[in-house]
Amino acid sequence: MDKLKIIGGNRLNGEIRISGAKNAALPILCAGLLTAGDVELSNVPRLHDVRTMLKLLAATGLKVTQDDEKVTLNGAGIDKLEAPYEMVKTMRASILVLGPLLARFGEAKVSLPGGCAIGSRPVDQHIKGLQALGAEIHIEGGYIYAKCKKLKGTRIVTDMITVTGTENLLMAATLAEGTTVLENAAREPEVTDLAHLLVAMGAKIEGIGTDRLVIHGVEELHGAKHEVISDRIEAGTFLCAVAATGGDITLTNTRTDIFDAALDKLAEMGLTIMLNGSTIRAVMTGRPKPVSFRTTEYPGFPTDMQAQFMAVDAIAHGTSSITETIFENRFMHVQELNRLGAHINIDGKTAFIRGADRLVGAPVMATDLRASASLVIAGMAAQGETIVDRIYHLDRGYDRMEVKLSQVGANIERIRE
Repeated sequence: MDKLKIIGGNRLNGEIRISGAKNAALPILCAGLLTAGDVELSNVPRLHDVRTMLKLLAATGLKVTQDDEKVTLNGAGIDKLEAPYEMVKTMRASILVLGPLLARFGEAKVSLPGGCAIGSRPVDQHIKGLQALGAEIHIEGGYIYAKCKKLKGTRIVTDMITVTGTENLLMAATLAEGTTVLENAAREPEVTDLAHLLVAMGAKIEGIGTDRLVIHGVEELHGAKHEVISDRIEAGTFLCAVAATGGDITLTNTRTDIFDAALDKLAEMGLTIMLNGSTIRAVMTGRPKPVSFRTTEYPGFPTDMQAQFMAVDAIAHGTSSITETIFENRFMHVQELNRLGAHINIDGKTAFIRGADRLVGAPVMATDLRASASLVIAGMAAQGETIVDRIYHLDRGYDRMEVKLSQVGANIERIRE
């Protein structure tokens, strides 16, 4: 397994281009299953999860043509309505093929998903919603079997806010007969991005960006062109990096309007932030100030930024607390940060951080995608050498992070084994 070797202590200076959003690209790729026409996508990030999804889609018979960050999908030849365990086990987003396959072809067989071990993240809301649309579903041998003659529009109220659940039901409803109303829908920008693509494909959707989506089903969808939105989590991660190390960086190809909660907390930490269209300039001159927050659904503070902020709080001047309300196992990075000299204690859903005067490099192990990013940030702020193991987690959601950080002055390199 590859590792990252980091020599801490360098300030960051320079420019980083932000890639397309992983959490937008994955459902958008699945939307290619809904039509026989060409879906032409740009700004698709070069990530392990994206490669996995494209392999899964190609296995159904979907034609995939890729040229760097451009991907064209054609669903005219789909002939296998299955997502096998071998492809699904590493990536929970694979469940997103269920709704499109069922809506267009009337059946689907999808393995129960895997992914990061940050919590249970059940798919019961997906199943409940599809059953409300008229699907017959049963689970056997680790697979979800779904059938229907024709999905029928209805009112669906999910028991909780679920991003992938909203995306799955949204895609399925576009081809259902009649009108579907999704109540308690997720409002994340990545959901909105998917909805904009579906509208470009001929779907009729009202309430985009709100928690109540109204979908008027159509007979068929057609091809379209779409640019995947910028990754707000990647941008936030690099801003946390400069907050921890100090320096002056400029982020390009960003969307400054979709992560206000994180930007507000970064400013509270002492980061000077200058916004100019799709560009963010961030300057940090002193030690960060501690910030406390609780994660919640959009537009609140994103759970996907919790670990990165904790790494900055670990060296802040003072104490702070972080409450995680989304996933029950998302503090696994705490013991690894403490190996670097952080002072973090957990009580239930809340982590209490007392900022350390310094961190010292040590071998650490990534436990999930965002935890690995927090260890990279802490390693760059620490004295001496840090080795981050199991960085396959990092590669799932960050496009060549070590390359981008090296370009702005970090002493970081990949060790291949």
